[in-house]
Amino acid sequence: MIASLTGRIEQIEADRFVVDVNGVGYLVQASTRTLAALPPAPAVTKLLIETQVREDAILLYGFVDPGERDWFRLLTTVQGVGARVALNILSTLTPRELVGAISAGDRAALSRAPGVGPKLAVRVVTELRDRAGGMPSGPGVALPTPTAAQGIEGDALSALVNLGYRRPEAQAALARVQERLGEGAGLDQIIREALRDLASRGPVTT
Repeated sequence: MIASLTGRIEQIEADRFVVDVNGVGYLVQASTRTLAALPPAPAVTKLLIETQVREDAILLYGFVDPGERDWFRLLTTVQGVGARVALNILSTLTPRELVGAISAGDRAALSRAPGVGPKLAVRVVTELRDRAGGMPSGPGVALPTPTAAQGIEGDALSALVNLGYRRPEAQAALARVQERLGEGAGLDQIIREALRDLASRGPVTT
């Protein structure tokens, strides 16, 4: 099984990325938070990997934060929570928010994640309530939610979404651009750089 990969980031899309390791490109699924934390291509980075082997495919899931990986492992022990739903939950809630939601039985918070209906939210709370307290509750990989985006960041995100980009894809591009430009960048510059970032990556092909 693959436990980690160190290589050059080739492409980043809304829900996955390609990392080149010695000439071999690995397609890795990831949460929005992990995607936003990746360095821009072609930087080299190390990632924690969870490998799932199916009859028809070998699937890789990547994490920059050990706490997020641990939560992924725990969430996928719940019946009905596959890898994709687990990543949706981790894209919606930070580890701290997960601990709070499960401990408090907050089904509405869990149901904000795509693919988590009321019945599945109840199952997650019921099966993990006794275990959530021992899980990582640090901030993990910080990524503003759409409702928290304000000022220039919110305006830039709104502009990219209006141009037809998916919100997670736009958020990841803005995070990369703002890390490069710093806090003093203006709205027009951020949007221009984000558009260049998105155009340079292109679609990820399987």
